[in-house]
Amino acid sequence: MTASDSGLPAAPVVSANGDEVSVRVGAVEVLRARFADEAIPARECRAPYLHPIRTLAGGVVTGHRPYDHRWHKGLTMAVPYVAGSNFWGGPSYVDGRGYVDLGDVGRIATNSFEVLPDGTVAAELAWIGADGAPVLAERRTFAVRSVDPEAGCWTLEFRSELRTLGAGPVAFKSPTVLGRDRAGYCGFFWRGPRSFTGGRVLAANGLEGAEALMGERARWLAYIGEFDERDGFATLVFVPDGAAPEWFVRSEDYPGVNPSLAFRQPRVLAAGERLAVGYRVVIADGAWSRGRIGELLDRGATPPVTA
Repeated sequence: MTASDSGLPAAPVVSANGDEVSVRVGAVEVLRARFADEAIPARECRAPYLHPIRTLAGGVVTGHRPYDHRWHKGLTMAVPYVAGSNFWGGPSYVDGRGYVDLGDVGRIATNSFEVLPDGTVAAELAWIGADGAPVLAERRTFAVRSVDPEAGCWTLEFRSELRTLGAGPVAFKSPTVLGRDRAGYCGFFWRGPRSFTGGRVLAANGLEGAEALMGERARWLAYIGEFDERDGFATLVFVPDGAAPEWFVRSEDYPGVNPSLAFRQPRVLAAGERLAVGYRVVIADGAWSRGRIGELLDRGATPPVTA
């Protein structure tokens, strides 16, 4: 008897092959991670990413190297400015000049990764500046949890612990910190598929719409998009650990969500200091209402990240 025959959720099956990790739930690959891709141009910031991510019904909810921003890659950690280097990819923002190619793009290299007995994928990463000097060490973990076929959803648990390597402080900065209004992106970033452009955005603070939520604080934020090629919608609910962040969110230019680490003010780490952040993302089939999202979170279907 299979898990679906018995009414039980299928257990995620994690497998590694070369520089990739695949996670399947039943017949659907719900997540694929890529830890190295030398075919990507260096100016896009070579870094690990998750793509494709799928709902339990098989709908893809991430975009990869879209023509408008080739450096957007599924779901990843990315920072526009750290210690003089661009770990976002593409041009860098310069106040008074706009976006300029400065030759300052770094890379995030994978030293090692492993699949732990509980299905968690753990990686040791190095943030290497444009000058070749290491800036940060990172331990990154992610896992597929809380698979609920009846509700049509599962939860991605993602955690990152960053540690400075230099002798002095390190500042994380967004373009808004550097002078551009309403461009406070910095950190954990999701790029959605092109068909999700114009999607609906909801948040715990009662506000609705990307324009209304840009730079606002909320405990959670949800993005609802409609698929091309297949019928239906998907809902992604982003739930950071800790205090409500300032959100960078777009829907009209492109679908993107980021609980920013440094929207208006730099995030400064002292020499040797660690920054630990955790996120849960509920990946659901269908266009969920605010009430349904609240019910899911209230009943503890997505416990805090502890991996």
